[in-house]
Amino acid sequence: MSDPLPPARTTNLPDEDDAPPFPNPCPDLFPFAPRVFAHRGLRMSYLDEGRGEPVVMLHGNPTWGFYFRNLVLALREGFRCIVPDHIGCGLSDKPPPSEYDYALKSRVDDLERLLDERGITKDITLVLHDWGGMIGMAFAARHPGRVRRIVAGNTGAFPLPAAKKLPRSLWWGRNTRIGAWLITRHNAFCKYAAKWCVTRKPLSPDVRAAYLAPYDTPAHRVAVLKFVQTIPLKSSDPGYDIVRDTAVSLSTFRDVPVQLLWGMRDFVFDRHFLDEWKRHFPNAEVSTWDDCGHYLLEDAGELAIVRVWEFLNRHPLNGA
Repeated sequence: MSDPLPPARTTNLPDEDDAPPFPNPCPDLFPFAPRVFAHRGLRMSYLDEGRGEPVVMLHGNPTWGFYFRNLVLALREGFRCIVPDHIGCGLSDKPPPSEYDYALKSRVDDLERLLDERGITKDITLVLHDWGGMIGMAFAARHPGRVRRIVAGNTGAFPLPAAKKLPRSLWWGRNTRIGAWLITRHNAFCKYAAKWCVTRKPLSPDVRAAYLAPYDTPAHRVAVLKFVQTIPLKSSDPGYDIVRDTAVSLSTFRDVPVQLLWGMRDFVFDRHFLDEWKRHFPNAEVSTWDDCGHYLLEDAGELAIVRVWEFLNRHPLNGA
């Protein structure tokens, strides 16, 4: 169980978008041409689809930009959809920990560099899921004037709510060698997420395969493990200061339109997280689905996407 992971293949590239495109493992389900942002020898895959006000969609663990595929198809006629794969995830490079620290600060830095490089410095709408909420709102705390709308679904941007206990499955992955072994060697986290994060209907075999495709070897699951191991729970944990400061900053966005979309059968980001979002944003527009789970865009499908579309059009930015 203690065997070291084989090194993941990375590239040594200049800091510019001249790297070759990433192969798309599921072009029928993910009908886009991923682009490349190269920085410090690592390549970040991202989508840049459509024109108009930028809508930045940030995934969590263990998903990738694939989670937002149908939302991009619905919005790209009227909005510019930016969908990065975090380093170590999806189609991005998957470096070993010796080449990338997988820290929350680095995640926020990556997002900041990508958006700056693409000239996305104002009128941003954030669409947040899972770890994407913490990353996105930490970025927003750095640049509050850039963010004009927020859509959050089954995510967090603050410390673990007092009434919420860390689920045992996450505790094992975060704190034990056997949990780490199961995540990296047996892909347990990705496989169980594909099964248990949908509660209304199972994922079809091809969709399930697409979620798992980027995480096909132990070396390609480092980010999956690190996202679990680096959950900041107490002040001495790396990244907790960012979580704490981001939570304090949320009051800055009280006048920003906020939409909360929630699958109530999520065993991690459950009603305790939703209640905390509502406490910070009492005027938020809230939609809940009692029979849906963590992968809300899979479970609720078109209805959740329509809610996002309606929200964006109900709160236009032109002339604001």
